[in-house]
Amino acid sequence: MALRAKLKAERREGRGKGAARKLRAGGRVPGVVYGPEAEPLSLALETREVEQLFQSISVDNTIVELDVDGEDEDIQTLVRDIQTHPFRPEILHVDFFRIQKGRAVQLEVPVELLGTPVGVKEGGVVEQVVHSLPVRCIPSLIPEVVELDISELDINESLHVSDLSLPEGVEVLLEPERTVCSIQVPDLVLEEPAVEEDEEVEVLRVGEEEEEGDEETEADADGDEGEAEE
Repeated sequence: MALRAKLKAERREGRGKGAARKLRAGGRVPGVVYGPEAEPLSLALETREVEQLFQSISVDNTIVELDVDGEDEDIQTLVRDIQTHPFRPEILHVDFFRIQKGRAVQLEVPVELLGTPVGVKEGGVVEQVVHSLPVRCIPSLIPEVVELDISELDINESLHVSDLSLPEGVEVLLEPERTVCSIQVPDLVLEEPAVEEDEEVEVLRVGEEEEEGDEETEADADGDEGEAEE
């Protein structure tokens, strides 16, 4: 069943960057709600309420009911876009898409992996390729999450979109053969043992001693020849 949340909003009259900047300075965020068979509606939202809400929900598949002043009933929406500041944690603008009862919508649903795979117990690692699943369905059938049991998965085995179990009426918008997750052997980085380096140093030292010994022998031989000549 679809997740739902509620948010208060006011109608916004001003337009342009100047009006939006003034709105943010007053602790509010500009927004807009649009959709089929309805004119776009400009909104002003309380910044703190928006931030708290978006931190507590999955914005991709939660139905946000907008309580707008002057409207007879809440507007059912999905969050379509959140514009943020390039280097500050600040929300600049929010786009909402108006949904209608019984009319299908497209959205993303998170994929949750369940269980400890057999391959992980043998030293493998889980590689999840698909983290969210694009689907199409009517609002009342929006899944909260798509679960996938991976406990039987062994090393070098994988599960695909065709292995997912979804409620009737929910259409997946990915190819059935698309890999969702797999169990891989971790990459190993082999290092040369430190002993080899020590052995190499020892060999050089032995060679140096041998050369020094040869020089001493040659010197002794020269001395002996000198004494013989005398």
